[in-house]
Amino acid sequence: METPQLGRYAIQSELGRGAMGVVYKATDTVLERTVAVKTVNMALERDGQDRYEARFYQEARAAGSLNHQNIVTIYDVGRSGDVAYMAMEFIEGVELRSLIADGRPLPVAQAVSIAAQVAEGLAYAHQHGVVHRDIKPANIMVVANGPVKITDFGIARMRASGDLTQTGMMLGSPKYMSPEQVIGKRADNRSDLFSLGIILYEMLSGGAPFNGENVTALMYQIVNFAPPAPSAMNGAVPELLDYIVAKMLAKPLEERYQNAQDLARDLHECARQLAANTDLAHAPHPASGLASGSHPELLLPQQSLVMAQTLNRTRHEDANPREATVPPARGLSHSFDSAEATQRLAVLTGAGTLPSRAPEGEDSQILGSVQQPGRRGWRRRDWLLLGGAALAGLFVASAILRRDS
Repeated sequence: METPQLGRYAIQSELGRGAMGVVYKATDTVLERTVAVKTVNMALERDGQDRYEARFYQEARAAGSLNHQNIVTIYDVGRSGDVAYMAMEFIEGVELRSLIADGRPLPVAQAVSIAAQVAEGLAYAHQHGVVHRDIKPANIMVVANGPVKITDFGIARMRASGDLTQTGMMLGSPKYMSPEQVIGKRADNRSDLFSLGIILYEMLSGGAPFNGENVTALMYQIVNFAPPAPSAMNGAVPELLDYIVAKMLAKPLEERYQNAQDLARDLHECARQLAANTDLAHAPHPASGLASGSHPELLLPQQSLVMAQTLNRTRHEDANPREATVPPARGLSHSFDSAEATQRLAVLTGAGTLPSRAPEGEDSQILGSVQQPGRRGWRRRDWLLLGGAALAGLFVASAILRRDS
């Protein structure tokens, strides 16, 4: 039986299958090396064939421009009939997705090591103008005795090229989306760090920080809820990691890690202390951005600033920050009763208001803001009516006096 072939690549076996194509293990017949060949069957999507082909080549350009030990290497790209293909480094490893599929946390040191390596790869990509926008466990390959690899730059955005996507479009895997992706805003490098924060949380705690019965409920949680601290779900997690995760999952962009290199540095320091069996300092207060208990916390409307903020705040706004009227949002939730949660939910959905008393002096401000009915002057018609009534009264009075006399 003749071996199927794509260009110079002889297909050996199937590695995985998706909605638009298949990934094969293959042999490069020229260089005689094993490669992975990702294919997309353009015939399956006739209406948007040009768009899908352009996105496929965009992935090749995005990943092909990067040369880093934590990013899969792209060797070649081409087309055979209706099938576009991309030859890349073959990785003898497993997807991170399979390691956390059973719902059990990974050893803390392993989780930190994986996250740190992914952060290193993202730092390199971001420095070269590439934002991944779909960081998830299925796109992270873990090798037993080798570096972690980031794969699948299929919806990556490159600053130097025309975007195939635009603000207002929601791209990525819902479970690992950042708040700005959920609401359709433009995702920058900090969006990748939020997605990595969700993955690190899942590796440490054994469960996702945001859950929902459907996609809408999941997205609502991503935007409005703060998850419990990983240490509240897994006693082996040091509170230093709570702070790192909280900063990764901060909803306001300015409170999140601003670049992946800073994140990688913190994770490597944490890994160093874990390896040295250092007694990691325990924080006296819960990490900002996470709930203090073991249950998610619904953020107050003033605390969940994502819906109102723009991705790039102006210098004027940064130079003149508004005074906070409530304590800053906590990254991990406080305990709260169902009545309070219901009241807050009502506020967020516009169905009610929190039954809190206005601060002293605010009552008069509120009353003063209500428009009072204006005082009207006497119009000419009013004076004529009054004068007519007075004359009529005088006429009647004089008539009565003449009759009596």
